[in-house]
Amino acid sequence: MKHITILGLITLFSFSNPQSKIEIDVDQFLDEWHEAAAQASFEGYFSKLDEDAIYLGTQSDERWTKQKFAEFAKPYFDRGKAWDFKAFDRTHYTSSDGKLIWFEESLKTWMGVCRGSGVIRNYGDSLKLVHYNLAVTISNDLVQDFVELVKKDSINSFLIED
Repeated sequence: MKHITILGLITLFSFSNPQSKIEIDVDQFLDEWHEAAAQASFEGYFSKLDEDAIYLGTQSDERWTKQKFAEFAKPYFDRGKAWDFKAFDRTHYTSSDGKLIWFEESLKTWMGVCRGSGVIRNYGDSLKLVHYNLAVTISNDLVQDFVELVKKDSINSFLIED
């Protein structure tokens, strides 16, 4: 009986899928990035963005370079409260050479559940975020109501056909 139990445990653990080192590093990197915003650490947040990084916000015209995003966000960080996003589901993929990682994550935010996706460069000794897209999610059952709101939005209304 003892041997059967041991064999069962070995079998169970042999089929588990432990995270690789890069997956652990990416999770830690992204968690630290989100936490830097929650703690209003301007340096901690923007140091994780590569120099050519692009941040796509929730508004249709929000396409920020690192420099422009930093200029926009600085007053939020300076007042001691930026934003607080908590990831609760994340998946990532790594290129065959290990130099690029792309990911998607679900986030608990003040807007409800949002989804983030992005690309990270792996420099070997450091990771840098080069592209991030933040999207607000909405239930399909509410899309028609949402479309009616968008029609009232001067930024997006021209895109909606009646």
